Amino acid sequence: MLTIKEDRPAMEGYDKYAYEPFAVTVDLAVFTLRTGALHVLLVERGQEPYAGHWALPGGFVLPDESAETAARRELAEETGLADVSGLHLEQLRTYSEPDRDPRMRVVSVAFTALLPEPPEPRGGGDAAQARWQPYGTAGPLAFDHDRILADAHDRIGAQLENSCVATAFCPPEFTLGELQQVYETVWGTALDRPNFRRKVLATPGFVEPVPGAARLTGGRGKPAALYRAGTAGALHPPLLRPSREGPRS
Repeated sequence: MLTIKEDRPAMEGYDKYAYEPFAVTVDLAVFTLRTGALHVLLVERGQEPYAGHWALPGGFVLPDESAETAARRELAEETGLADVSGLHLEQLRTYSEPDRDPRMRVVSVAFTALLPEPPEPRGGGDAAQARWQPYGTAGPLAFDHDRILADAHDRIGAQLENSCVATAFCPPEFTLGELQQVYETVWGTALDRPNFRRKVLATPGFVEPVPGAARLTGGRGKPAALYRAGTAGALHPPLLRPSREGPRS
């Protein structure tokens, strides 16, 4: 029987000062659709380094916080988006290059987030101001945030193929045309409407019809049926963007 000596120090010989300390931060690439275009949430830095430059929202992780808790707190402090409890927040990756911050060694945990109906942000904390910026014109940014933003965009584009994350851009009830606009905007390519509709409705659990609900979408046609997000998390089969589709049989 294995016994443990209760009087033995748990970390005998360990010196916590043997390694140079470093800081941990969080950065958020928050996307939404506005006026038919993909936008990203940016803040103007009010302090050095890079004072006056635009950057992704974020900041230092406090000693009593997890990275996700710090991300939600920083988003609320720097942009005024305090009611983000239902925000679709997902960890992207860790950025740890030694020279990414001129102040000291800083390791950043980056997150992606999606908002369906974004309120207007306002600067707060150490951010002079905050705004939604079209993705195509969001740069150059402070630190290595251009790289983080590009990685986040690539991640979301790939997720649209294999998951139901596109519905996170939509209101609670949406038309298939509005869902298609999400794909076209993020992927930057036009999709065939009948083909897209067929694939979405044939994918189990992707969307669910809202009984008796419809919405006028312009033009002279009949109102479009409304749908809500389904119960599926992954798409089987995946909904591939046109350039990745295989040969048709």
